[in-house]
Amino acid sequence: MAFKPNYNQQRAERDRNKQAKKDAKLREREEAAQKRKTDPDALPEVDAPTGEPA
Repeated sequence: MAFKPNYNQQRAERDRNKQAKKDAKLREREEAAQKRKTDPDALPEVDAPTGEPA
């Protein structure tokens, strides 16, 4: 016979998984921001339009 569903436990598990995913994404964004701050060469090169023909 199957177990009776425990909705509170299932919801808590979903909430833990969601929070872990948010924390991982935030940690990645903070690491990327720190890398940009410490390494000025990591910035993408953008050509500004000057209006002059190349």
